[in-house]
Amino acid sequence: MSTRDSALAYHQSTAVGASAVGQVVALYDTILRDFHRAISAMEAGKIEQRVNAGNHALMVIGELQGVLDFERGGEAARRLQSFYEVTRAMTSEATIRSSREKFLELIAMFARLRAAWSQIERTVRFSERTERLRISSRPEGTHPQSEPVPENAGSSGGRWSA
Repeated sequence: MSTRDSALAYHQSTAVGASAVGQVVALYDTILRDFHRAISAMEAGKIEQRVNAGNHALMVIGELQGVLDFERGGEAARRLQSFYEVTRAMTSEATIRSSREKFLELIAMFARLRAAWSQIERTVRFSERTERLRISSRPEGTHPQSEPVPENAGSSGGRWSA
């Protein structure tokens, strides 16, 4: 088994067993990897890979937006909605303009939010039942170097709320 295959198997197994908060952290990790891949591709002059990485990040951000529950999540959900709208626009701009600086800004923004979610995950009691995110796997033809979200990740039908 190659290193890449091992990493993919690890990411898939941890995503399947993760709480909803853990899934959010994992999705932020995916977005951060996409941004780093976009920068690497940009520096190597690989336009298609840069665009694929940016598009995959946009898809994951869109999925996170799609599972926000404004009724249960209240102000936090509204703030996350605004954050996702802003970062989707920034991601599109960074991808189109091949802006290393914009990607670095996005990395900093998502890294801060990821750290906050990670802290929340550590404070939630492990024994508490948490609902699972309903996230679909990546569509065919999208960024092949990113780890897909397992298709059974949302099999319980639960909805996550902010």
